[in-house]
Amino acid sequence: MTQGMSEDREDSVLDERMDSIRVGSEGDIRCGADSVSGSVSQRACVYCGARVVLNPITDAFHIVHGPIGCASYTWDIRGSLTSGSDRYRNSYSTDMTEKNIIFGGERKLEAAIDEIVAEHSPKLVFVYATCIAGVIGDDIRAVCKRASEKHPGARFIPVQSPGFSGNKAHGYKLACEALMELMRPHSKVDKNRGVNFLGDYNLAGEAWIVRSYLERIGIPVVSTFTGDSSHDSLVRAPGASLNIVQCAGSMTYLAKCMEDEFGIPFTKVSFFGVDDTSASILRTAEALGDDECVDRAKAFIASEEARVAPLLEPYRRALAGKRAAIYVGGGFKAISLIRQFNSLGMKTVMVGTQTGSSDEYEIIRRLVSADTVVLDDANPSELEKFMKEKGADILVGGVKERPLAYKLNVAFCDHNHERRRALAGYDGVLNFTEEIHSSICSPVWGHVGRKRE
Repeated sequence: MTQGMSEDREDSVLDERMDSIRVGSEGDIRCGADSVSGSVSQRACVYCGARVVLNPITDAFHIVHGPIGCASYTWDIRGSLTSGSDRYRNSYSTDMTEKNIIFGGERKLEAAIDEIVAEHSPKLVFVYATCIAGVIGDDIRAVCKRASEKHPGARFIPVQSPGFSGNKAHGYKLACEALMELMRPHSKVDKNRGVNFLGDYNLAGEAWIVRSYLERIGIPVVSTFTGDSSHDSLVRAPGASLNIVQCAGSMTYLAKCMEDEFGIPFTKVSFFGVDDTSASILRTAEALGDDECVDRAKAFIASEEARVAPLLEPYRRALAGKRAAIYVGGGFKAISLIRQFNSLGMKTVMVGTQTGSSDEYEIIRRLVSADTVVLDDANPSELEKFMKEKGADILVGGVKERPLAYKLNVAFCDHNHERRRALAGYDGVLNFTEEIHSSICSPVWGHVGRKRE
């Protein structure tokens, strides 16, 4: 476990978290709860959860009402690409200081809004309340209402996101509520046979890959949430016939809201891995009830699977028997990763998520071995403990897990939202498999105290 932590402290942290750690199929797992105080959760804060969902909207402005550190923490936080404006890569902060904390910061926020409107004439502005703004009671909703009256050409949407709870899934929900507030005035748009793609943030252009697949079989994409999206594309979203949801943790709430208010049904998909990509393309075509579209989908799937199968075979032979550990944000991604490792002949020895649901954990536990460790909202000490116990050859995670893997002389693959390499779709499977192979089989492991083939 982590150096310097007493055995008593280790035991007390693990005791408090035992209901969130299971081996194989034993018992139900505790999930969806706030982090245990003092456990140093790998989760981000509520504000960060809201910001990473809304950040890729290409022409939106984001004003962070709080200290400058909150804005810098989420500056350019996703590896999202754009076909339009790259304004979303900038952060704007009210840079609250001690004076603002004592006397209030609403006037400073109003001045920041006026400055952005004067310089950029925005259509859409999100205003985030961080912890400090929440503590002192600044009313950002009232500020946004006054700004809307003063600047009628723009939408000002408050995001009440003080990070007190330590569960970024709450931030995802707040982002979804902000998106609903944006779309409600446009709920009467004409219906079409297109789909909205929810839960993809166009990391390394992945939304473009999926869009190209759907359009090749005759399914138009109305809007993406929120990768490479814009104000105009989002307000057209209520006219779609179907929502397909990839990141269930961040977007299922929005899909349910859109079904209740706009009458748009939804289905869950995943475009990670050959099997999941093929199943998702076919499920989308079938959900629209178009027989010709289904036939085109089947032909496209057969062609792509035949193309990538021989390219994967050399990697499969080299990776068979290797042991993988997974720690990612959402359960849908963990499920797809386990299936990819199973198809390569690898064993998943540890798997965890930050925001997985009980249904997702049930699927995970059906896919893994009886001795696989399954954990929710883990901390670095637990990740280290179980990777060492299970002898993991590689950890798939995010930027916060990378140093831990290298500390343990374990190979690493970045599957989080900062990455710059596409891992979705059929070509994404090839990229992912190549990266797993090059990481595990790197000659560096022969020089750092743990021999790897």
